[in-house]
Amino acid sequence: MSPLEKIALFIDGSNLYATSKALGFDIDYRRLLSEFRGRGVLLRAFYYTTIIEDQEYSSIRPLIDWLDYNGYTVVTKLTKEFVDATTGRRKVKGSMDVELAVTAMELAEHVDQIVLFSGDGDFRSLVEAVQRRGVRVTVISTLTSQPPMIADELRRQADIFIDLAELKSRVARDPAERPGSREMRQQPPQSTARGAINRGDPVE
Repeated sequence: MSPLEKIALFIDGSNLYATSKALGFDIDYRRLLSEFRGRGVLLRAFYYTTIIEDQEYSSIRPLIDWLDYNGYTVVTKLTKEFVDATTGRRKVKGSMDVELAVTAMELAEHVDQIVLFSGDGDFRSLVEAVQRRGVRVTVISTLTSQPPMIADELRRQADIFIDLAELKSRVARDPAERPGSREMRQQPPQSTARGAINRGDPVE
């Protein structure tokens, strides 16, 4: 990448969380931001996640607040829980794919490269559309987990594929640090707490 290249990051929050967990480490979002600021002119870093409506406690809220105050543009959407009539299992209906795609298309004319943190094959069409506008697309996910977190069609469409495992030394949180401790110390006091998706819950 050129030092003058304009870059935007698009982070599929739940997908990146699952990918880093599959690789056995947690993301240090301060280090991640620093890594890509060193690769060009970072115009925006978007973080997308869904939040369950009407839950009293949000395990993800402290991270969202920290990101919002530390260089990220956080985009959230309220979702609703429901019980699947067939299986009786609790599910969460909601996705940030459309919001991410719309913003990426709007920003395409202002950037040279988009870095997408997701392995979701649904983004292949978005990547192709952005490429037609002259923007290079780097996709970050992993092939090293079992099963791989990256959809083959998305990996093939990307201009560059970077395995998250290769970035571990530069973006992983120090294992000695208590999970979330630095983020918790630096976030402002929160006045509300809303629900977040339990990462084990199915999302539709």
